[in-house]
Amino acid sequence: MSAQTQIFFASDNGSPVPPQVIRALEEANQGFAMGYGGDPLTASVVAQLRNLFEAPEAEVFLVGLGTAANALALSSLCQPFQTVFCTPEAHIHMDECNAPEFYTGGAKLTLAGQGDKMSATQLRTALEGEEIRGVHGPQRGPVSITNVTEAGNLYSLSEIREICDVAHDFGLPVHLDGARFANACVALGCSPAEMTWKSGVDVAVFGGTKNGLMGVEAVLFFDPAKARDFALRRKRGAQLYSKHRYLAAQMSAYLAGDLWHDLAMQANAAGAQLRAGLEARGIPLRNRDQANLVFFDLPRAQHRALMDLGVIYHFWGAEDGPADEVVTGRLVCDWSADRTRVDAFFAALDRVLG
Repeated sequence: MSAQTQIFFASDNGSPVPPQVIRALEEANQGFAMGYGGDPLTASVVAQLRNLFEAPEAEVFLVGLGTAANALALSSLCQPFQTVFCTPEAHIHMDECNAPEFYTGGAKLTLAGQGDKMSATQLRTALEGEEIRGVHGPQRGPVSITNVTEAGNLYSLSEIREICDVAHDFGLPVHLDGARFANACVALGCSPAEMTWKSGVDVAVFGGTKNGLMGVEAVLFFDPAKARDFALRRKRGAQLYSKHRYLAAQMSAYLAGDLWHDLAMQANAAGAQLRAGLEARGIPLRNRDQANLVFFDLPRAQHRALMDLGVIYHFWGAEDGPADEVVTGRLVCDWSADRTRVDAFFAALDRVLG
């Protein structure tokens, strides 16, 4: 089966790059430009992001990937003897190979809540459980949340505000991991400003890679004082690209005409179509929020049969085990997921269901 005909729902990391971004890269490739972010296109992108977030004083940095965005942002907020508060299923805990610990110089992670979300009450309990051993224990550090979460759920604006209020009660900053930032904004029907600093977030990652870009993320510090030494950490962490204009070109195309929003709308719409079709067939869903991730339950044998028919996605659990055991599958819709691909998925599923 060719790449064009694959029924691909494995990850939004696997999507093609939108033609607008390719054209922007071609345009940026003409002639010469100063390196390391000294080019006019980078300056323009910084201004555009400040405008989008309604934050004219924000410090804005571009990096090449999400792990760097999160780890370097947290390293600017956290001392080595502190701890970062996050959920048990946070990407920084499960999927970044201890990068936050490495770049913070050894700060630990303290888990709050259960699964992919924490409540304000759970966060307060976790915070109160630290700094009780004096110099013998970790000191409280930043709080990190993710929207959309790894399990495809959303924090509402009120939930974000409540978490930020608790963190700020303890004098702690809040970091928003926004790998799927655009999908969350579309699902919540809010602006980037409303989901970040207007709700109390101190530092946000405006993700692009999972929403169609070749590879660029923006890190925004809404309080310039909290940026501290991020520029130095970015350089030391090998994320200050010499040909920085190619990062800026992608982000510029992403911002032009709110392409970021349109791409996320397409991905979320495909997710809604998948949820509706699965529910119509009586297949249990694990998440209900209207973003671009769908978790559904089938016996392992039926998952395998779907994959044999060319549907590409991942188990959200053990791949090996009894054929009749019910396990969860994860479908991820990228910006290019259309009705044709969704219909192909259901054609395969109906064959498996008989």
